[in-house]
Amino acid sequence: MVRVFTFASGKGGTGKTTVTVNLGTSLALFGRNTYIMDADIGMANLGLAIGLEDVPVTLHEVLAGKANISDAIYEGPGGVKVVPSGISLQGFQQADPEKLRDVLKDLVDRCDFLLIDAPAGISRDGVIPLAVADDVILVVNPELSSIVDALKTKILTEVVGGHVMGVVINRIGLEKPDIVTQKIEKVLGVRVLGVIPEDPNVRRAASSKTPVVIKYPVSGASMAIKKIAAQLAGISFEEARIEMKEGFVDRFAKALFKGKK
Repeated sequence: MVRVFTFASGKGGTGKTTVTVNLGTSLALFGRNTYIMDADIGMANLGLAIGLEDVPVTLHEVLAGKANISDAIYEGPGGVKVVPSGISLQGFQQADPEKLRDVLKDLVDRCDFLLIDAPAGISRDGVIPLAVADDVILVVNPELSSIVDALKTKILTEVVGGHVMGVVINRIGLEKPDIVTQKIEKVLGVRVLGVIPEDPNVRRAASSKTPVVIKYPVSGASMAIKKIAAQLAGISFEEARIEMKEGFVDRFAKALFKGKK
């Protein structure tokens, strides 16, 4: 059964896109047919994060009626499929957000998991991703403004008929995770799915436009992200590690065979 998750945050700068990219990549590494879509058609940066900023066709062209969704799907790191939005102002002006529902209907027929990177904040463009997903996952930082804005997003999600599954706490530093988790669960009224520590390797991976789960697979952030991905896949972390090893062997064999042709 296809699962559609929308990742949202009340404010920008929480690391939502980074979390979405790395969770999607992790699911792909687990052997799941996974797609990531950048639904932030106004301030898109998912493509920038993995080196797809110069692709010829993006979600902008699809929403403008100039291309089919098949033309805007690209192979990403670890085998994840990516539908980036464009970064041009003209493309944004021509895109019709109302066509997003039709695009999503097409994508869900192709995959096991669809992860949607929603626009930060509360806007008309951001409502559709909140309403159409099976579950919405909030990405917050351990600071009051981020949590309060996430609460507004949760309320909006419920108003439009969506469901908030839980929250991911990103970039936790010297704070005690257990205490922060308890406070956030109390304020937001949903469970914390995982806590991702502040990790300099995330910035290092970003500078090379590579997901941290690939660039630094055993770093603190990578291990936390893969544990969350295992939850989304409905498997134990140990099962996920086995499937990643098997997936690596398969990809290596395919690459080797291709090289011999």
